[in-house]
Amino acid sequence: MLRKTFEHEIQQVKDDVLLLGSMVEQAILNTVDALKKRDIKAAHEILSADKLINKKRFDIENKLMILIATQQPMAHDLRLLASCMEIISELERMGDYAKGIANINIRMGDAPLLKPLIDVPRMAQKGVDMLHRALTAFVNEDVETAQKIPVEDDEVDALYNQIYRELMTFVISDPTTMERANWLLWVAHNLERVADRVTNICERTVFIATGEMTEIKSTDDEFWKQQKNGG
Repeated sequence: MLRKTFEHEIQQVKDDVLLLGSMVEQAILNTVDALKKRDIKAAHEILSADKLINKKRFDIENKLMILIATQQPMAHDLRLLASCMEIISELERMGDYAKGIANINIRMGDAPLLKPLIDVPRMAQKGVDMLHRALTAFVNEDVETAQKIPVEDDEVDALYNQIYRELMTFVISDPTTMERANWLLWVAHNLERVADRVTNICERTVFIATGEMTEIKSTDDEFWKQQKNGG
């Protein structure tokens, strides 16, 4: 395979990763919207969409294995192709979180939400926004952006903690709400894990560009130090 053709194949893989990412982003937003509206039909559609996400992941993986086996890429190209394997795995797991939320929606049956969803949609939107920018950074091999995005995980964690506190107040006031509180807590947990996996994608982007595999801190130590000292 000529170098020009190989570069075209690599670009095609990147485009496929972006498409998979778009499918996952939509699944996350759709599943939270379905939960908010208690739309069981839409929840079942999320389960069907997850099968397409899984198929797309495996299609990309197959293409990557063929390129690695036939082209024997070196240095940067090998890091890129190997990292794509990890990134599509992260995306597939995020799709599983969306599926998990859909399953919770279905299992709730006719039970009403314990409380109106306010912070849960915010978590979903923030996670999707982080994911979208992380994938853009991946395609552009933008190290600076990839190193900054994980810090925003603090915002997602703060929303999760807020949801946890609110749900606990319901349970303390009325222990019979425990099951419905747990459902929403699991929803929030799934969304919190989405943001964690975005950090993994950012770390892979840095590895592709620099050859260094380092852990990116998701907490801005300087930010929290300022908060502790009164801003």
